[in-house]
Amino acid sequence: MRRVAPHGTRFPAGVDAALRAAGWQPGRWDIKQAEGWADRLRAHRSPGGHRHAVSPAAVEAWAEFGGLKIPPAPAAGRQVAPSVLVVDPMRGLHLARTLGDLGRALESEVSPLGEEAGTGALLAIDAEGRVYAVDHTGDWYAGPDIDRALAALLGGIRPVRLTAD
Repeated sequence: MRRVAPHGTRFPAGVDAALRAAGWQPGRWDIKQAEGWADRLRAHRSPGGHRHAVSPAAVEAWAEFGGLKIPPAPAAGRQVAPSVLVVDPMRGLHLARTLGDLGRALESEVSPLGEEAGTGALLAIDAEGRVYAVDHTGDWYAGPDIDRALAALLGGIRPVRLTAD
């Protein structure tokens, strides 16, 4: 079930505006592009033999938001300065081992989602639809689903650092 923001849209007003400025609109669905990415990821094998997981949650996120370069929401940055988000799983093509390791730690399959262009953090989505960011400082939880993760990342809300606890 999709959440509805108080002003009647799926996302907070500023996030909705940023998504629409990037070319998103309700009902956007490019399954052909998403399936192409899924095929490329499944076919890729790292030099160490690592392969990507591809879940239905990932394919759905790619179909709806794939190919977008999303600016931060207007007046964003409540806790951190947000970066431009690029929804393109090929940004994580060569990180199959990293995502596999994260997936084992989370006890879920993890697929690449895109990148925070300003920070270089890789965005990833697990089989349950939870979104993460992986950067040189660690692994971060961005949200329980793509909608809330986009709202947090584009709105400048600090993600939660994953720990062994």
